[in-house]
Amino acid sequence: MNRRYFLKSGSIALASVGMSVSAPSFLERVVMGSALTGGKRKTLIAIFQRGAVDGLNMVVPFGESNYYSARPSIAIPKPASGNAESVINLDGFFGLHPSMSSFKPLWDSKRLAIVHAAGSPDNTRSHFDAQDYMESATPGVKSTSDGWLNRYLQNKPDRDESPFRAVAFGKEMPRVLQGRAPALAMTSLAEFTIRAGKSSANLQNGFEAIYAAKGNDSLTERGRETFEAVNYLKQANPAQYKPENGAQYPRNEFGNSLLQIAQLIKAGVGLEVAFTDMGHRRWDTHVNQGNSRGQLANLLEDFSSGVAALYQDLGQRMDDVLILTMSEFGRTVRENGNRGTDHGHANAMFVLGNSVRGGKVYGRWPGLNNDQLYEDRDLALTTDFRDVFGEIATRHLGSKDAKSIFPGYSLSSSHFKGFLG
Repeated sequence: MNRRYFLKSGSIALASVGMSVSAPSFLERVVMGSALTGGKRKTLIAIFQRGAVDGLNMVVPFGESNYYSARPSIAIPKPASGNAESVINLDGFFGLHPSMSSFKPLWDSKRLAIVHAAGSPDNTRSHFDAQDYMESATPGVKSTSDGWLNRYLQNKPDRDESPFRAVAFGKEMPRVLQGRAPALAMTSLAEFTIRAGKSSANLQNGFEAIYAAKGNDSLTERGRETFEAVNYLKQANPAQYKPENGAQYPRNEFGNSLLQIAQLIKAGVGLEVAFTDMGHRRWDTHVNQGNSRGQLANLLEDFSSGVAALYQDLGQRMDDVLILTMSEFGRTVRENGNRGTDHGHANAMFVLGNSVRGGKVYGRWPGLNNDQLYEDRDLALTTDFRDVFGEIATRHLGSKDAKSIFPGYSLSSSHFKGFLG
């Protein structure tokens, strides 16, 4: 490895995001580290459907007669040839909501796997608590100080020390990335900065002065690279970015966050964990949820088309990228009096990637008979979400310390072992 190779590689990375600026110094370390490992860096993109999506209308168990008797006005019709409002048949028992047609090619090519009846063993129906438990991966324990993805970062050394190792798109640092390991949170690449209200500019200048006054110690170097990264990101104008392979992202906040995650991956800046969410409370469909059409259908169309565009845009890079989706809990099996659904228990998760053994619904299906429901109302849990997270942390990201990532829990993959090959 020499500097000529770095400059060439760095220029390619910059060009991939539509930039003509000189490569920042931290990128040299990332590019050189990438060359030493054959250019392979595993990346996880985690997407949170906040608000508790209705997994039974997202991944529909149309083979269950009780599904239709429990949902007289919001059930999705059984698969029917030529009917665009019916379930998209996957395996003769499960199907996708008709607004999620962009997922069907990924299923057919075995790049999309589903884990159904998954979630938290804790019985809370509080959005706040359930999200906290899922992001900390310690259900029932509110005192956990860090998120499970931050614990992963803490326990796996970063050879390149990239400022962009972990990035979240959103107004705040998500619980899952809070902890001792460095992580960045931003609303967009162009607007990324240190936020302190009206004092932001003075605060940033003050930090730069402090770092400059410290001499050439490691604190100074890391601080300088952080501000160098800030300026680098500001020049990465998403408007100049051209998605590949005909990918078209939804023109909304969710689509923009996915587009910019692709931008960072292609830039080769050392991204290992990316996080974004969709919906906040929009998935909380207590009233007029709809069936093949309506508010849930619209959300699912944006969600699936965005994820499918990200997959399409990354192309062959999906060999080393995994996309995971999650939601804090599911919704009641029976519809309520407002043609919606209330807070439930187990739910469905999607896992996408070229390394995924897809085209299959993983997890034991508990059934929807009255005596099979959790607390006589919800889809019962058969797969703990920590088993899904653990499969990804160990087999995709390469963690050797699962016990530190999931304290007090022994991973079990008896229900779905093998969705990562």
